[in-house]
Amino acid sequence: MQALPPNQSFTMPAHFGPRGSNARASGWYRDVTMMVVPYVTDREKLAAYLPEPFSIDEEPIVTVVYACNRQVDWLAGHGYNLLGVHAAARFDGEQDQLRGTYTLALWENLADPILTGRELQGIPKIFADIPDHSIDNGRWRAEARHFDNRIVSLEIDQLRPPTMEEIAASMAAQEGRDNPMAWRYMPAIGGFGSAISEATTFPSETQYHEVQVGTGRVDWQQLTWEQNPTQFHIVNALQTLPVLEYRPAMIARCSVNLLVPDRLPRALR
Repeated sequence: MQALPPNQSFTMPAHFGPRGSNARASGWYRDVTMMVVPYVTDREKLAAYLPEPFSIDEEPIVTVVYACNRQVDWLAGHGYNLLGVHAAARFDGEQDQLRGTYTLALWENLADPILTGRELQGIPKIFADIPDHSIDNGRWRAEARHFDNRIVSLEIDQLRPPTMEEIAASMAAQEGRDNPMAWRYMPAIGGFGSAISEATTFPSETQYHEVQVGTGRVDWQQLTWEQNPTQFHIVNALQTLPVLEYRPAMIARCSVNLLVPDRLPRALR
């Protein structure tokens, strides 16, 4: 077998050649339904989970996002669900200074985006059973489970269209902060020490088709090793972050593009 050409994309097992593709493949997620619940938490407790040179932004805000992804181009139209936890953060490196969000954990219910997201973008993705959201008498609900034990649940109700003032305030708050970031940590063979340890950013673009705002709630579980042996320490850490104040929640129907040519995923320095 010849050396792998550096201008092609390979993932394990690489000996079968570069990643399969098709002319119809792209970064577009054509049909996405999102539930977004942000809340203010304790600054010191949240900062404990951000590696240097990340730090908490102006406010210690945690945002829990559920997304039902359908008509995903790179999956030939197939879809999957995710539930992510993000902290308002900034990165102050030797070369890069960014404000945005730091992904603490991102659960998904399909192996393909988990593996590509971890290996190619450095996003801390892990598996969970994430059923489609439900709507009962105007109340939206979603949850994630593993080994048949609940990890987290969220709900949003009292929905209404946003006012022009709320739209303007939201746009102003996001100005210069559209930078999703994470820490790409790959352990060395055997599990001790790191083979790769670097900060990453993975930009995307979202086209909103319908937005409603409402009141949201998040309920993290406290788990034992017996209930969730591979993730209980992650869930318990997030459960200990207190909810000091909920911010307006959001339901959105949108399209998302994960491949922005002039803002490709990269390592931060």
